[in-house]
Amino acid sequence: MKFTEEHEWLRIEDDGTVVVGITEHAAEQLGDVVFVELPDVGTVVSKDDEVVVIESVKAASDILAPIDGEIVEVNEILVEEPGKVNDDPEGDAWFFKVKVEDMSQMDDYMDEAAYKKFIG
Repeated sequence: MKFTEEHEWLRIEDDGTVVVGITEHAAEQLGDVVFVELPDVGTVVSKDDEVVVIESVKAASDILAPIDGEIVEVNEILVEEPGKVNDDPEGDAWFFKVKVEDMSQMDDYMDEAAYKKFIG
């Protein structure tokens, strides 16, 4: 997994798609998540595009696309059960999967050890 300074995680799947979610640290900072708005499958995104809207009891936040590509799948469960983001942010509560245009963009992000030092 790779991690961004915006507290997102990225995991490369066997088929080459990249799964994107938020870290446990981010979920803790947000507090109880009460609403998640996901992008449409087929949406082409560029790095730093606003892709997901999350609302919690504390604040509303935008999740930015960490990489260029096409959204090929979204985690619809989060629309019905947004609280899953708090329960399993780095597992079952992923937001979307992207078919990546340029995998070298992954090189810009931290590994787990560097991320833990970053949030230290």
